[in-house]
Amino acid sequence: MTAVILATACALVYGTADFFGGLATRRSRVFAVVALSQLAGLALILALLPLLPGLFSARALLWGLAAGLAGAAGLVLFYRALATGVMSVVAPTTAVTSAVLPVLFGLASGERPHPVALTGVVLALGSVLLVSQDPSAAKGGSVGSVLVALAAGAGFGGFFILLALAPDDAGLWPLVGARLSSVTMVVLLAVVAGRTLKPAAGGLRVIVAAGLLDMLANVLYLLAKAEGLLSLVAVLVSLYPASTLLLARQVLGERLHPVQLTGVACALGAVALIAVA
Repeated sequence: MTAVILATACALVYGTADFFGGLATRRSRVFAVVALSQLAGLALILALLPLLPGLFSARALLWGLAAGLAGAAGLVLFYRALATGVMSVVAPTTAVTSAVLPVLFGLASGERPHPVALTGVVLALGSVLLVSQDPSAAKGGSVGSVLVALAAGAGFGGFFILLALAPDDAGLWPLVGARLSSVTMVVLLAVVAGRTLKPAAGGLRVIVAAGLLDMLANVLYLLAKAEGLLSLVAVLVSLYPASTLLLARQVLGERLHPVQLTGVACALGAVALIAVA
């Protein structure tokens, strides 16, 4: 039950972070938002290290570094897919792929969730697909954009898998490694591409909020993984688009389509099934 609570809280915080990140990208360049938010997250994790101590080891740091590279690659590919495709295709493709890979990895590693929990996993994957749909958006999208979206999802899924492979007693050290590598990669890409890292006027606070929330979600993920199975924790975390949608509805007044509301309902049912298993 503890793992379910932590993973669900992680999804809520991830979704809120994405909401703030989305607001930030309306005013500032993508590279500026990503780089500065990641730096804010790095500052937070360094501040939390004394409060949630763990055993430092080269293995913990290396798994974190690898996870950070996978996550940063996934983010860059995700934005690339959005630039060449349409959100109604790219978002669900990326989200479902990032959820499926950790589930398959967990099952292949010998995890055997209760059949009721597996039913919840299937329902959760369906809910991610539904809440990411936007019937009002343009249809279609090139095969290339779909392939890039799949690669982006693999990057995000790899982030969760690689973090889970870090030693259980490592505490927050894997996240330190992950953030160091992701910040370095994003800044280098920005320099090579000649993109500015300066945020728009008044945009820094929103960017920092997105970065702090994203790192808080990462911490909750590690805590959840320490308490439960990767195949269940990862799929609960993947429900984050539901909270982003609900925030957009409440704060921005965006309209939710029936298919998306159905997805939110399925997400709640999935959490309930996994919790009672």
